Amino acid sequence: MTSERDDAAPRAGTDGLLGPADVRELAAALGVRPTKQRGQNFVIDANTVRRIVRAADLRPGDTVVEVGPGLGSLTLALLPAAAHVTAVEIDDTLAAALPATVAARLPELVDRFALVRGDAMRVTELPGPAPTALVANLPYNVAVPVLLHMLATFPTLERALVMVQAEVADRLAAAPGSRVYGVPSVKAAWYARARRAGAIGRSVFWPAPNVDSGLVSLERRDPPRTTASREEVFAVVDAAFAQRRKMLRSALSGWAGSSAAAEAALVAAGVGPRARGEELTVEDFARIAAHRPGRAGAPGGAPHAAAPGAAVDDTGTDSVDTAATDTADRRNQENSAA
Repeated sequence: MTSERDDAAPRAGTDGLLGPADVRELAAALGVRPTKQRGQNFVIDANTVRRIVRAADLRPGDTVVEVGPGLGSLTLALLPAAAHVTAVEIDDTLAAALPATVAARLPELVDRFALVRGDAMRVTELPGPAPTALVANLPYNVAVPVLLHMLATFPTLERALVMVQAEVADRLAAAPGSRVYGVPSVKAAWYARARRAGAIGRSVFWPAPNVDSGLVSLERRDPPRTTASREEVFAVVDAAFAQRRKMLRSALSGWAGSSAAAEAALVAAGVGPRARGEELTVEDFARIAAHRPGRAGAPGGAPHAAAPGAAVDDTGTDSVDTAATDTADRRNQENSAA
């Protein structure tokens, strides 16, 4: 890991990137003090943003969407590597200043840049060409729902490279059977193949967070072939991990209407009733969803209303995953961000 001294302002300035002094000067000029509420920890290490761009494996024709650009550290590194960059920023002060930062440091690339002011969780369309890549230092308190929202909303996204809290990175990339495999793991797998792409220390941020960070690379894949909708599949996932220590016959009883009905669905899907959610692939969950008793197209035929406690959490937040909601993790996520 490089030190702040390795990326002092003079060296960073040779390619327009921000060094530690630049970040602090910009923040001071704008009257910006990083806040926990919006998960603001700004990257001050130019070598780190160069590394992120290399790991993103961008093509010259890529249209990149960046969520939470902040003062522009990563934005400035993305612009030379892509055909177009659209940044989505919720903070009005930061959003207002970012175009000027791009124009001052990379004037020859301003035509590649676009800004959307707003909440990434509410964005449903972007200006310019359809995005092909997502590259972002995601605010850690909303990282998983933002990632899944972007993947669901923009099917043209072929790849993603995101920096998140290290524990969340582990969950996103976890395989069935892993201790940290849970809701984020399965829902991410619906859209993409995820893998860990590196670790990031705390010293590259200002202020330094209380947790380490990790990079996750995602490559778009076709969802499982199933007659069930994504919402139906995610309802099974939520129900299975809401009581992850229970066998699926019990954990899915509310979703299916009874333990016996849950067992029937599991057997029909080729899944053992004594299995637990952490053992199943996204394809397994898709088969279970397709065999929900009473579901149209499943044995029984008639539509089946959602049972209490089986509502779909389409965001993939850790609130439905007991392994991801312990008090310490919540405190860490609230104290950290990209």
